[in-house]
Amino acid sequence: MFRRLQAANPHPTTELHYRTPFELLVAVVLSAQATDKSVNLATRELFAVANTPSAIYKLGVDGLKRYIKTIGLFNTKAANIIKLCHLLVEKHGSEVPNDRESLEALPGVGRKTANVVLNTAFGQPTIAVDTHIFRVANRTGLAVGKTPLAVETKLLKAVPDDFKKDAHHWLILHGRYVCIARKPKCGQCIVLDLCAYKEKTFEK
Repeated sequence: MFRRLQAANPHPTTELHYRTPFELLVAVVLSAQATDKSVNLATRELFAVANTPSAIYKLGVDGLKRYIKTIGLFNTKAANIIKLCHLLVEKHGSEVPNDRESLEALPGVGRKTANVVLNTAFGQPTIAVDTHIFRVANRTGLAVGKTPLAVETKLLKAVPDDFKKDAHHWLILHGRYVCIARKPKCGQCIVLDLCAYKEKTFEK
């Protein structure tokens, strides 16, 4: 499965726009229950004005809201990001930490967000399980589980080491564009014959 996904997309990466680990962290926090497209539109303007912990902290909650008000849950996200920026300045010398415990101690950062940052910014072989990966893993039979953590644990066992660094991106993109929620595009799937899903759908 992963050999085929790799052949189709040798260098996968996130669709969130970022230049530094901090920009990625902010973008991932904003992306919860929001599309990458909407986040990219907001961060393009935000990062042009403020793209460091101290600069965003100086905007304050209300100042930050002006840039992210088009994104769902923006009130909560603004409050969390301001607190997060304060902690990065105070405890981490304005640098994004590259260990799970420190990341998950930041406001608004859960296991999934930490996994994305560790993988994408720091190249660690973590797999963040979002709704797309949860669906693909369960549908295909690659990693069947009832919770994101159960799926993540099984994926870490199932995915060969050589593919672990990029597995998150391959699976999320496959879920976003091919193995979609309502009518999966099974006719376009390059791992169709490896998939355990019984209700395959083909366009007529």
